[in-house]
Amino acid sequence: MHPSAPTLALVESPVQLLNVLEWAHTRSGDGGPLLTAVPRQPGPAGDRNRPGPAETAAPRLRIFVLPPTDPMSRGQLRRVAGLARGEGHAVHWQEARGGSGSPAGALAALAPAVRRAERIVVGDPFSRLLQLLLVPARAAELVVVDDGTATMEFVAQLGRGERLRRWHRTGGGPAARARELAYAPVSGTARRRLTPRGGRAVELFTSMPVTPPPGARLRVNDFAWTRARFGPPRLTKGTDLVGTSLVETGVVDPFRYLDAVRALAREHGVTRYFAHRRESPEKLRALSEATGLEIVRPDLPLELIARRGPIGRTIVSFPSTVVHTLPYALTGTGVTVAVCDIDPAWLTATASPRARGFLAGVAGTARDVRRLPLGAAPAAG
Repeated sequence: MHPSAPTLALVESPVQLLNVLEWAHTRSGDGGPLLTAVPRQPGPAGDRNRPGPAETAAPRLRIFVLPPTDPMSRGQLRRVAGLARGEGHAVHWQEARGGSGSPAGALAALAPAVRRAERIVVGDPFSRLLQLLLVPARAAELVVVDDGTATMEFVAQLGRGERLRRWHRTGGGPAARARELAYAPVSGTARRRLTPRGGRAVELFTSMPVTPPPGARLRVNDFAWTRARFGPPRLTKGTDLVGTSLVETGVVDPFRYLDAVRALAREHGVTRYFAHRRESPEKLRALSEATGLEIVRPDLPLELIARRGPIGRTIVSFPSTVVHTLPYALTGTGVTVAVCDIDPAWLTATASPRARGFLAGVAGTARDVRRLPLGAAPAAG
């Protein structure tokens, strides 16, 4: 542990933690006074890590993991945390939700470290818990790493000076609007912290196609750490389909989604379905019974699973983070990534007004992917 570490990272999901490792790898390549040599420990058995030097340059980085309550996310976080420790970083597990932890307890525990940090790396600027933690921050530099496609909406809202609000969230009832109004001062402070001003630097580390707001620095996440540590993967003859949590977030109708998966499996020879960590067991059972697909619940983020292999020669996905990240992670492997658009008829009546345009933008801006026509899956159940 480095108690006086100038760099502090706050993450809540496996993807955020993976992207902190990618950022640290990129920054260590830059060199600089805030870097120190630490031993790189071997990762978990079977990780296919390539041999490396006895010591490697890495930021003196303390990572605080504030885990969600769902078991799949927690399991993935523990696995990625093991990889982070293997890279020489200090990782701390801070419960903030559920029976063993509370937001107030986490805030009290982390506020002193946040206040002392010279640089803070955050994984989800929309998180209310992380926004609360940014209130006491005095860091000279803030770094935002990807939490998936939400980065695209974050950059757009920050550039327009809007309050930070997730793209799929609807207005809610009077009680929800009252809570939003009461929380507005905290959200506003977090937005100001994340805006370059007064000598404070802001960096975006992302795989998403975004234009940074004035004054912010953009650094492309091309998954160099993942490619250096894992693979290349063995390729199978079949096609793999990547699941999405759009049903769970109330954006896509579950019956339309099942029909779409069934059609994609039939037309593209799909044999495996890689479940999103937020997909419900009931939904996955229904998909398995309706399609006969093998349901895979990954124990690591899909970028690592795909790079380690085995993986299909074609990976099909609905509009999601992976249509932007997998082409980077799988560069030079011969894997084709294809994206199937979301037909507007699949959206629920309660879906956010932003949903249609946002999902179309996610698919339309993906690099090095094959677009599947809407006819590749049914528009109606």
